[in-house]
Amino acid sequence: MKIFFYVVLTILTLLAVSSGMTKILLLQQDVDFFGKYGFTNPILMAYGAIQLLGGILLVLPKSRVVGAILVAITFLISAVVLVMENNIPLTIVTFICVLLLGFIIKRSYSSVSVSS
Repeated sequence: MKIFFYVVLTILTLLAVSSGMTKILLLQQDVDFFGKYGFTNPILMAYGAIQLLGGILLVLPKSRVVGAILVAITFLISAVVLVMENNIPLTIVTFICVLLLGFIIKRSYSSVSVSS
């Protein structure tokens, strides 16, 4: 189970960091996609910064829960936009990522409680 935890953590961290960077760098695909739903460039950059921060916090055991919560919130926002776009397959993948972030939170919180 420990290996599964670290594999999931690594994948989610890479997803959060890469997703955040594409928004911070204002890649055209993100600007066009989120722009249709009212995201201005500054809002998109701030959104990306939160995803990037969450991804960085996921790496550190003491801040992992906070990082997972930040990433989960941003992924849920993305899921809402994806539903509005009627992109159901990617919405399902995004919700699976949110569930896996819940797994990370649960495992991290229980390990912090035990070691305290």
